[in-house]
Amino acid sequence: MTRMTRLDSGLTVVSDEMEHVDSAALGVWVETGVRSEEEGEHGIAHFLEHMAFKGTATRSARSISEAIESVGGEINAATSVETTAYHARILAEDMPLALGILADILTEPAFAPEEVERERNVILQEIGSAEDVPEDRAFDALPEAAFRDQAVGRRILGTRDSVGAVSAEGLRRFFARHYTAGAMTVAAAGKVEHERLVEEVAAAFARVPAGAIPELANARYTGGILADTDDTAECQWILGFEGRAARHDDAIAAHLAAMSMGGGLSSRLFQALREERGLVYDTSAFHWAFADAGVFAVHLATSPDAVEEAVAVVLDELEDAIGTLTEEELARARAQMKAGILMSRESCSARMSQAARQAIVFGRPVPKEERIAEIERVSADDVKRILADVTRSTPTMVAVGPMDAPSADAVVRRFGRTAEPTL
Repeated sequence: MTRMTRLDSGLTVVSDEMEHVDSAALGVWVETGVRSEEEGEHGIAHFLEHMAFKGTATRSARSISEAIESVGGEINAATSVETTAYHARILAEDMPLALGILADILTEPAFAPEEVERERNVILQEIGSAEDVPEDRAFDALPEAAFRDQAVGRRILGTRDSVGAVSAEGLRRFFARHYTAGAMTVAAAGKVEHERLVEEVAAAFARVPAGAIPELANARYTGGILADTDDTAECQWILGFEGRAARHDDAIAAHLAAMSMGGGLSSRLFQALREERGLVYDTSAFHWAFADAGVFAVHLATSPDAVEEAVAVVLDELEDAIGTLTEEELARARAQMKAGILMSRESCSARMSQAARQAIVFGRPVPKEERIAEIERVSADDVKRILADVTRSTPTMVAVGPMDAPSADAVVRRFGRTAEPTL
């Protein structure tokens, strides 16, 4: 059973009890990410995530890691477009220890200037590592091209210049503005008792200031073209369109549309591009859903001499699916999506993450039966309608590797929208 309680401070506590396990996953989701950054703050949300583990008023960085590892636990964090998550995996008996550490790093981080400088170097190395991987460069560029000149489209890691400008004082200001009770959700899954968890969270996070989530500008899908044609051994190409927001009535249909097109080895794109023609070594279709916007996209990785033909096949398959996608194809996509939901329920960490996301996005736990029923209600006609609708939006195109600069003309001719300028 998943249960949720909202404290008087505005902080949300959600738990998913699993009686058959001896462990637990515990995390704190803060509704702030790269999208929350103001002008001049690019990369600061991710920088702050790194700094959370670099010491507090009462714990050094070393004591944090030693405390959790002394009981065989793990602790980590991640920054995304809209949230930053701090989470631990421990034995159930060590929940109070993990909660105390998470509360400490999220209420009294030290932001010591010498630690800021050390971590700056680590993040610059992380940026360099991402730059060395063509696929990472392509996926980092996708939101930048799809949401031009908006915070929601910024690269999560920041740039070398923006990371170089982050200061301890800037981190403190960002922390004070965004790390408030109303922006926090504590989620736990595994061997956990909800009432006890609520009491312990209320005590541990009593110092968190009350406050609502700062209002953000609405995301506006623009489409656009971004080409990075450096000489690499491979080519990465992504074609995107306007998708659906997480709470949109068609969000599930958009996910199923992506899975039907490129969600597995039996999907249209994998069969047409790799199995039948040998044009790519990897391809997929996916749908990213944010709070108020989304992106539907197709990705392929191939060699320079195969790009042109592979792109033509993608357009052919998208256009064909609008009219001919079958109930059998949708049934496979449904089965994949349902299996993903049900299999993930065997993992404490997955159930913790699901509970947190549901609390943030929908304001309540969503039973698995309800999610399965939503999937079952989507018809092949719904998926074809979604494919027809999204492909009429302004295209987004990202190219990384030694290929001609991409043109949206072929996409526009097929699906009927004006191309946006190259970034």
